[in-house]
Amino acid sequence: MSSKRKITVAYGDGIGPEIMDATLRILDAAGAQLEYDVIEIGEKVYLKGISSGMEPKAIDSLRETKVFLKSPITTPQGGGFKSLNVTTRKSFGLYANVRPCKAYSPFVKTHFPKTDLVIIRENEEDLYAGIEHRQTQEVYQTLKLISEPGSEKIIRYAFEYAKKYGRKKVTCMTKDNIMKLADGLFHKKFNEVAKEYPEIEADHKIIDIGTALIADRPETFDVIVTLNLYGDIISDVAAQVTGSVGLGGSANVGEEVAMFEAIHGSAPDISGMGIANPSGLLNGAVMMLVHIGMPEIAEKISNAWMKTLEDGIHTGDIYQEGLSAKRATTKEFADAVIERLGQLPSSMKPAVFGEEATQPMQIKLTPKTKAKKELVGVDVFIDWDEDNRDPNVIGERLRKANADGLQLHLITNRGVKVFPEGLRETFCTDHWRCRFKTDDQRAISHEQVLDLLKQIKDLGFDFIKTEHLCVFDGVRGYSLAQGE
Repeated sequence: MSSKRKITVAYGDGIGPEIMDATLRILDAAGAQLEYDVIEIGEKVYLKGISSGMEPKAIDSLRETKVFLKSPITTPQGGGFKSLNVTTRKSFGLYANVRPCKAYSPFVKTHFPKTDLVIIRENEEDLYAGIEHRQTQEVYQTLKLISEPGSEKIIRYAFEYAKKYGRKKVTCMTKDNIMKLADGLFHKKFNEVAKEYPEIEADHKIIDIGTALIADRPETFDVIVTLNLYGDIISDVAAQVTGSVGLGGSANVGEEVAMFEAIHGSAPDISGMGIANPSGLLNGAVMMLVHIGMPEIAEKISNAWMKTLEDGIHTGDIYQEGLSAKRATTKEFADAVIERLGQLPSSMKPAVFGEEATQPMQIKLTPKTKAKKELVGVDVFIDWDEDNRDPNVIGERLRKANADGLQLHLITNRGVKVFPEGLRETFCTDHWRCRFKTDDQRAISHEQVLDLLKQIKDLGFDFIKTEHLCVFDGVRGYSLAQGE
């Protein structure tokens, strides 16, 4: 019986096969006791008509090995193809995306030589739920879904990561000055969890200024935890300002399965030319080795890789005239790393992954008491494009609807109040949010909502969706309109 640890491997598309071959050669040369279960994913699978880009037998492999080393893939142009990364992350519960961003100056050019930060990105929720609808001729919708347990889980992971690796500060980034409920929940959970880690400094930045600071002063950050879309963007910014997106590795960690990859794409424009930098995937593989309990091999590879950079063996994306000694091909770079296995970098700090780094982090959520939920109103969204889109016309017609006191409160267009007493300068689309409540703010029934919708239909309107307005333990669970 083999004593080797089996992992699932996918060569991917574009430059994927080239960098995976280089990475696996380095792993084998370093003495990693690994067995590879190779699966096919990506473009070829998509073109077979499998919209997820992953065949069932690939899923079976991941269930068995629970570790996935994946090269980048190409998603074919056109509709109907789901992101394989998103599908894998959500299907296997890979809730934490970990992206270290470190400067390797002067061997990799950067204006920020002291940067050493880690971005921990929520990996399952937010706009990446991929729930979209075309609601009218003019308006499209994407749902942003943020859950309390999902937020708490990733925030706890960030603090546990900081504690485990000796990091001193965790920074939360949101846009809760605008999205006061969704992003506000994330910020609130951050503040609550931070109190349990008094030895770790905690602060918060609005995502726009936070991104600007990453681009201007990345060395001031240590660990950053943020929502899915923001994390995707700022991790590329951070990787680029530290030298190159091509160097960044990424871990996607769940309770059972973990996926490791480069943060860059499949780069089909240089596919087959033998010039791709395998460093991103190799650094992802180093994270994988730590995860599966091979820290000594991870150290050996990481130190040999840094020594290669110090010796000026650089692929074209990081080649610098006057500093680099050789413009290496993908194969030559891998060969150079293999030649230096067992050596330590002389200028950069050697990698050290202690046994404690291999211990899994236990993330336990805080038990919650279920809140009392009351329905107090309903937003009815209507597709209407008549009478020059005059808000007063639609408003006066909808005032005729009354379901036992449930009646029109206001109308907004793109979030701005346009009835009653809207501004005539406000531009209106064909998508109208019509808020119905009772004058005395009492709780209402689903039967009232159904009666209201029938009346709206009988008035000749096309309602396209509803959103219930609820309070939880007396706290409003919906946003006010601009101008409400």
